Amino acid sequence: MTPDPDWKQVNENLTTDIKIVIAIVLLAIATICGVVTVQILANDETQSKTGLGDTVLRADSHRLDIAKDGKVTLVEFLDFECEACGAAYPSIEQLRKTYEGRVTFVARYFPLPGHRNSRNAAHAVESAARQGKFEQMYQRMFETQAEWGESQASKAQLFRTYAEELGLDMEEYDRDVDSSTVAKRVEADFADGQEAGVSGTPTFFLNGERVESSSVADLTEAIETALAQ
Repeated sequence: MTPDPDWKQVNENLTTDIKIVIAIVLLAIATICGVVTVQILANDETQSKTGLGDTVLRADSHRLDIAKDGKVTLVEFLDFECEACGAAYPSIEQLRKTYEGRVTFVARYFPLPGHRNSRNAAHAVESAARQGKFEQMYQRMFETQAEWGESQASKAQLFRTYAEELGLDMEEYDRDVDSSTVAKRVEADFADGQEAGVSGTPTFFLNGERVESSSVADLTEAIETALAQ
């Protein structure tokens, strides 16, 4: 019978090479942990600056533009039938050009109950988004707002023609636009807006903080200040 090994003696007889290998492995693990910790801290700092993690901005929020450094994020809660949102739209498009690559622009749904077609419009845009055409349908809604805004008749069929013009898969669009999934997605934005204190549109948040005035000059000043920090 082979005697049980003396584990104390075995441990003492570990070669120097094995001890070196173990030391290297432990050092590597410690280094990796250190890198992960630094990355987590960096991500937390970015989230704090951009409002990520709270109700103003979600991971699935629709981003029209994304800044390379993620330093400044402007979120707009909007209603596609809102005349004030329509009036602000050209200015937002100009700001997007001015700050391209430096500011992340986010659009979130906030269809007001008093507008007959605001929810229809939001559903149409979200359905387009599911086929990679969020921005195109977003723009189409504001560019045509004068044609359908304030109508008491449903404009869902008109919005369907926009989808056709954008070349969407219409079978998929038709399934999505009336689906509970799209309805819940729009409602989730609306609920976040309410929780963030939004009561009218457009309402803007810069890096998670509400911009009290929505004039172009005030938005520009707020953006410039945030970029300079």
